[in-house]
Amino acid sequence: MLASAADKRCPGRVRARKALADTAETRSRVDRFFRISERGSSVGREVRGGLVTFFAMAYIIVLNPLIIGTVPDSTGSFLGGGDEPNLALVAAATALVAGVITILMGLIANFPLALAAGLGLNAFVAFGVATQMTWADAMGLVVIEGIIMLVLVLSGFRRAVFKAVPRELKTGISVGIGLFISFVGLVNGGFVSSTFMPTPPVELGATGSLAGWPVLVFCLGLLAVIILHALRVRGAILWAIIATSVIAVIVEQINHIGTQDSEDPEANPTGWTLNAPQLPDRVVDLPDFSLLGQFSLLGSWDHVGVIVVILLIFTLLLTDFFDTMGTMVAVGHEGGLLDNEGNPLRSQRILAVDSLGTLAGGTGAVSTNTCFVESAAGVGDGARTGLASVVTGLCFLLATFLSPVVAMVPNEAAAPALVLVGFLMMTQIRGIAWDDTDLAIPTFLTILLMPLSYSISVGIGAGFVSYVVLKLARGRARTVHPLMWLVAVLFVVYFAVEPIEALVKSF
Repeated sequence: MLASAADKRCPGRVRARKALADTAETRSRVDRFFRISERGSSVGREVRGGLVTFFAMAYIIVLNPLIIGTVPDSTGSFLGGGDEPNLALVAAATALVAGVITILMGLIANFPLALAAGLGLNAFVAFGVATQMTWADAMGLVVIEGIIMLVLVLSGFRRAVFKAVPRELKTGISVGIGLFISFVGLVNGGFVSSTFMPTPPVELGATGSLAGWPVLVFCLGLLAVIILHALRVRGAILWAIIATSVIAVIVEQINHIGTQDSEDPEANPTGWTLNAPQLPDRVVDLPDFSLLGQFSLLGSWDHVGVIVVILLIFTLLLTDFFDTMGTMVAVGHEGGLLDNEGNPLRSQRILAVDSLGTLAGGTGAVSTNTCFVESAAGVGDGARTGLASVVTGLCFLLATFLSPVVAMVPNEAAAPALVLVGFLMMTQIRGIAWDDTDLAIPTFLTILLMPLSYSISVGIGAGFVSYVVLKLARGRARTVHPLMWLVAVLFVVYFAVEPIEALVKSF
C-alpha cells in the first residue's frame, strides 16, 4: 500500500522502473539471440568489437572506388557510365552493400565476420575482366559466380571441401593470414613500401628510411596499441585508432602534407598513403545509389566467348572460395569459435551468407563482397558473436551518409590494429607439428607465400598442391581425402590460368 501510494505521488518513478525493466528484458533477448553470455562476452564488448572492425576496414569505402572506379572498360566508359570516374557513386554503393551483407552475417550466422568488396578480387574484376568487356558485363560475371557459389553451399560441397582440409593446414592458413595482415598494416602505414624495382622489392619507409609525418603517426599508433594491449586495457584497439586519428588530423592541419601520387611515387613520397585526415566541410552528405542494378548477366558471352568466360568465372570462384575459407578459420581461431575439428561454428551459414555477398556485390555493381580478415581486429578486441557484425554493418550504412567523417580516418591510424592482430594470430604457430614433414612443409609454404604473394588464395593453393604431391611421392596417396585431390588439381589450373587462356585464344 505504501509503495502504491508513493507511486501515485511520483508517477515518474513508475515510468523509470518500467523503462529499466524493459531495457533489462531487451538486453536479455539480445543476449539469448546472439548467445553473448554463452560465449563469454558482453553487449558492450560486442559493440566495441564491431566498431573496431569497422574502423579497421572502413578504408574499403575509399579504396574500392579508387580500384574499380578509375579503370575504363573496353568501351572507354567508367563504372556507372560516363567519361570520368564517379568515386562518390561507387563509395555509396560499396558502403551500402557491405552494410546489408554484414548485418545478415550477424543475424543468420551469428559470427563476428564483416564483409565488403574483396581486395584482389576487385582488382581482378577491374584489370582482368572489365578491360575485356563493359562494366555491366563484368558485374554480370560476378553475379554468375555468386549463383554458382550459392549452389555449391546449398549442395554441401563447399562445406565438404572445408572439412577435408587437414587441421595442420587450417592452422597454417590462420598463421599465414596473420603475417599477411601484419604486412598489409605495415604497407598501409607507410612503414614498408615498394621500391618499384626487381630487387629489393620492398624497403623501409618511402625512401629507404622512416621519413615524413604520416609514418611518425603510424609509429605512434603502433606503440599506443601495443602498450594498451600489454596493459590489458579494454578497447585498446579502438582507443588507439581514435587517438591516432585525432593526432593525424592535427598534423595535417599544421603541415598540409597531402597524399601520395600513385602515378608518380616521387611526387610526394612522404605523404599520406591513401587519404589525408582533414576536417570535413560537412558531416552528413546524401548518398547516390543509382549504381545498384547496373549489371548484364550474359553480355560477356558475346564480347569474349564461352571459353574465356568460363576461365574468368573459374578464377573468381576459386579465389573467393578459399579466401573465405582462410578468413573464417583465422577469425574463428582468434575468437575460440572453432569446433574440435578446427571448423568454425555455423560454417554452413557463414558460407551461405558469403555467397549472398558475392551476389549482392555483382547486383550492386561494386565487385565481389567477401569476408574480411580485418574482422580479426574486432575479435582481438573481444567480439565473439554476430552482434559485433550487426554493429559493423550499421556503421557501414551510416557511412553512406557520413562518408566525410569516415574519410577523415587515414590508413596510418587504422593500420597499427592490423599489425597487433597479426601478432595475436601468429601465436597459433605453436600448434603445428613441425616434425611431420608431410604436413609441415605444405603448412610452411602456406604461411610463407601469403604475405610474399600478397594473396591468401596463392598461399592456400601452394599448401594444398604440395600436400598432395608429398603424399603421392611418399606412397601415402590413399590417406588423402578425394576432395583434396580435386581441389589440388583445380589450383594447378588456377596457377596456370593465363597460359591456358592464351592457348585457348590461339586456336
